[in-house]
Amino acid sequence: MSASDKDPREEVIQAWYMDDSDEDQRLPHHKNPKEFVSLDKLAELGVLSWRLDADNYETDEELKKIREDRGYSYLDFCEVCPEKLPNYEEKIKNFFEEHLHTDEEIRYAVAGSGYFDVRDGNEKWIRIWVKKGGLIVLPAGCYHRFTLDTDNYIKAMRLFVGDPVWTPYNRPHDHLPARKEYVQGFLQKEAGDRSINAAA
Repeated sequence: MSASDKDPREEVIQAWYMDDSDEDQRLPHHKNPKEFVSLDKLAELGVLSWRLDADNYETDEELKKIREDRGYSYLDFCEVCPEKLPNYEEKIKNFFEEHLHTDEEIRYAVAGSGYFDVRDGNEKWIRIWVKKGGLIVLPAGCYHRFTLDTDNYIKAMRLFVGDPVWTPYNRPHDHLPARKEYVQGFLQKEAGDRSINAAA
């Protein structure tokens, strides 16, 4: 793959398997050697991603099209940093609790950056670094967590279908229909694909 073939999303969204260290959650937590995860692999887990023009989000036709295609009628902004977020330390701790939602979580970094961590089909953590211009969709029922990186700042656009419901369900909540649908739709499919490949 030549440099010109490089997926432009990779400049604003990168993913890798995490180490097991309990050092500061805002560090990259790469394994040694580093083990990167492709955006195609994330898509197999239901995690969708786009690269958009964050400097012109008010007039961006591509963002408008994504919102129309996926029904994202609601929009607001959330700034996460010590100066802007009330009860910052407590909020950051809550964001980093492993949880799921019964709807998609859609975040578009219009400034700054942060880490969204999700688990693969073997329960291994994958860290997704979303930088300015990266839009990410975490599917309903997908266990995840969020933290800032060491720059301590992100301004994210939050999108939603209809009235927003931000309720987090901390793990374990495997009985929820959204979780069962996620497991059947993505994790079991991934496991099935793995066994087919192994048999081939």
